[in-house]
Amino acid sequence: MISLQIVLIALAASIAYAILAPVVRYWIDPKGLRQYPNYALLSPFTDLRHVYLSSFGYRSRDLYLEHKRRNEPILRIGPNALSFCDNQAIKDIYGHGTPCTKDLKEGLLAGSHRHLFDVVDKPEHARKRKLLSAAFAIKNLESWEYKVAYTTERLFKALDGFCTAPLGDFVDPASGDLNFDFNHWINLWTIEAINYIALSAEMDLLDTGKDEVTAERRDGTTYRAPYHYSQNMSAWFQATLVWDYNLWPWTQWVMSTLPGRWRKVFEDGKPTEDVFYHLAAERLRKFQAGERPDDFFSSLLEDKAGNPNNLQWGEMIAEVGAIINAGADTTAIAMTQHMLLLYRHPEHLETLRQEVETVLDRDDVISPYDKVKDLPFLRACIDESLRLMPPTSAGLPRRTPKEGARILNKWIPGDTSVSMTIYAAHRDEDIFPDPEAFKPERWLDPANRRKMESSFIPFSAGSRSCLGRNITYLEQVIVLASIVHRYNFALTSKDWDLQRSEAFNILCGPMPMKIWRRDPDHRE
Repeated sequence: MISLQIVLIALAASIAYAILAPVVRYWIDPKGLRQYPNYALLSPFTDLRHVYLSSFGYRSRDLYLEHKRRNEPILRIGPNALSFCDNQAIKDIYGHGTPCTKDLKEGLLAGSHRHLFDVVDKPEHARKRKLLSAAFAIKNLESWEYKVAYTTERLFKALDGFCTAPLGDFVDPASGDLNFDFNHWINLWTIEAINYIALSAEMDLLDTGKDEVTAERRDGTTYRAPYHYSQNMSAWFQATLVWDYNLWPWTQWVMSTLPGRWRKVFEDGKPTEDVFYHLAAERLRKFQAGERPDDFFSSLLEDKAGNPNNLQWGEMIAEVGAIINAGADTTAIAMTQHMLLLYRHPEHLETLRQEVETVLDRDDVISPYDKVKDLPFLRACIDESLRLMPPTSAGLPRRTPKEGARILNKWIPGDTSVSMTIYAAHRDEDIFPDPEAFKPERWLDPANRRKMESSFIPFSAGSRSCLGRNITYLEQVIVLASIVHRYNFALTSKDWDLQRSEAFNILCGPMPMKIWRRDPDHRE
């Protein structure tokens, strides 16, 4: 009898929490959020509606399309969450001087020590940014150009092995010639490149063609694990399920425990932290053995004057994990989409090749950064691709301060989650006319570029913008120029499209490609 009473009380409490309380809060409306249109019927009552939206993998696109369909600059996407779709909101939410801070998501997903990307406290963020800014300065990165060149040479050695005979005019490649998965190999390359830059780690992924690496548990035992695959699975699990902040611990436990799809995703993603830990631990062991390579890790150990920073080991692991996680993933996504867009627009590919060939010598295999860094059309192609298909498309959630904040000339109450998707920001028709078209030429006019840059936020904006932008531009400029100079390529057909699914970043599917060497005189 007593056990039945306990069950009934628990059931009543669950109904009250899940159904009655949200309905009561909706009608009382203490923050006045009922004035804003709802994204969906259940959005004012539960954040699980946003979890459901995220599960389809097109969260940012679908939010943008709903804003546009209804011509609404603000939509309520959760009981305490607002989505914006007006580029004036970029400065209010993300700009320098915004009173908004990182949202509660960062605390829920953070480890024992915060890193630059998930620290919420503004003074602590300023400390970390100052500590790391020297390592990310373009002058310092240019001294690491040889690391990009070294890994790119190894990538090209693999690419040469996949080359087939040139493709005839007006024909699609034979299925047997589609033997090269560009997305897979560019991911192997970015993993090797960022780990060489950050940790002086020389890996063998480009030799084996696999992403299998060593993972290390905190007790020192090791095992083999898939680097990129586990990274994607971890991101997919968290990015899909985290949005109900109150229920996240329960949701995480349920979905990782009950048999089914999400349990497998959770298990497949578990090695990620052990992979990052091993890479950091190996670099520390080199330091303890007396090795002093010049890399990102050295800036964690010492300042520019050689004075020790005395960081806790947990903080160093967190910072290393953040940079090698973001640094590999986003650059690979961008490079995959650059290649797809250039293939679909052969006129732009030809213009790019002609520009590259004005500065490269006949025997240049890897494009020297000094030769290609200021090529306007090369940079225009990269920026237009980042605009149209930003690797991070999501609305990075922020929290209004307790006293509230003014966004789009609306006073948004305190402790409210606010966001605007990067996907939407890059599709403002007043700033980017014909926004769905790939038009690199829009970036060539200096006045037009200045107008667009305040709304061009693939690396976010303000004081929380990504410090790694210099790294990825260095890599993308060198590798894209080198690839289009050395190779030609074809996909299944002009109508073929890349499979994409949105986690925190865009997860790209395979991109099977036929690839062949261009002749020495670059006649196709």
